[in-house]
Amino acid sequence: MSDPARPRATLSEVARRAGVSKATASKVLNGRPGVAEETRRLVREAIAELGYVPTTGPRDVPGPQSIHVVFDTILNMYAVYVLDGIISGARDLNVEVVTSSLEAGGPGQVVPLGADRIKEIAAQGASGLVVVTAELTAEEMAVCEQADLPLVVIDPANPLDERVTSLGATNWAGGVQATRHLLDLGHTRIGFAGGPVQSVPARERLHGYREALESAGLELDPALMGSGKFEAETGAVLTDRMLDLADPPTAIFAANDNIAVGVIRSARRRGLEIPRDLSVVGFDDTYNAMWMEPPLTTVKQPLRQMGRVAARTVIELAAGKVPDSHHVQLATTLVVRDSTAPPRR
Repeated sequence: MSDPARPRATLSEVARRAGVSKATASKVLNGRPGVAEETRRLVREAIAELGYVPTTGPRDVPGPQSIHVVFDTILNMYAVYVLDGIISGARDLNVEVVTSSLEAGGPGQVVPLGADRIKEIAAQGASGLVVVTAELTAEEMAVCEQADLPLVVIDPANPLDERVTSLGATNWAGGVQATRHLLDLGHTRIGFAGGPVQSVPARERLHGYREALESAGLELDPALMGSGKFEAETGAVLTDRMLDLADPPTAIFAANDNIAVGVIRSARRRGLEIPRDLSVVGFDDTYNAMWMEPPLTTVKQPLRQMGRVAARTVIELAAGKVPDSHHVQLATTLVVRDSTAPPRR
């Protein structure tokens, strides 16, 4: 019998006591096949010794499996592409998709996911949880583990526990690609209009930008670097500041396509032409990039593929499969269009 004064045992503790992986312990708990009888005995003994009680009970409930997907916001093209990929991947697996957003009361008013909401998602029988570009606290990650709710995070907004499975693009390499393209055109005064400082993808893109400049033998100029939200307003504010410098940039690498929109707006308000007076590179390659005027040179993220992989991965975790890697990055590609050109002499 469990000691009421003792903290609730976790599935991870059961796995350690039995000398097996958490995925194997989960298989035994949920009555899934593919586990030797001796292993099942060890896990059951550990459950009894520790007094482990599942927070929500086994989730092998009648009916189809389901994935719950939580976005920080769905009011952008990035989210649309990722969701399209998740739905496509789930359809192939005969899995339902439930979506929700952390926006409360309007765009930009984001609330935390919260431990109670995670418990509710688990209690509703979700096979797994996919979190897209939203912050997760240590408590929220721990609650997922305690509830035996498989978790996959796409483009994490903050550093995660190393045991949490995450998906993204090769953001560092993409930052290098974008900056090298501008260097190859002859630019040496290259600005960086970045995303949130706590965002893992935004930091990786910044590091790629820095690496490309340093490899070219150029000194980093803090006046040419700034950060903000992944929104057009960030691009406009940072570009206004950079163009006011005595030695302004001839090119700007924006950390996403939305920021690039603001960069171009700021330049045009000053009567500058793109790319004759200022070259601009974005990141994402959503529909916005193709239909900008001029069409935007940008780093293409495989957003739909990221969604498909996330759907497949969270279902594999629910089945007890141990991932080959807890952090998967899909390759980026530079797409050259009309917003970049050599600097004016």
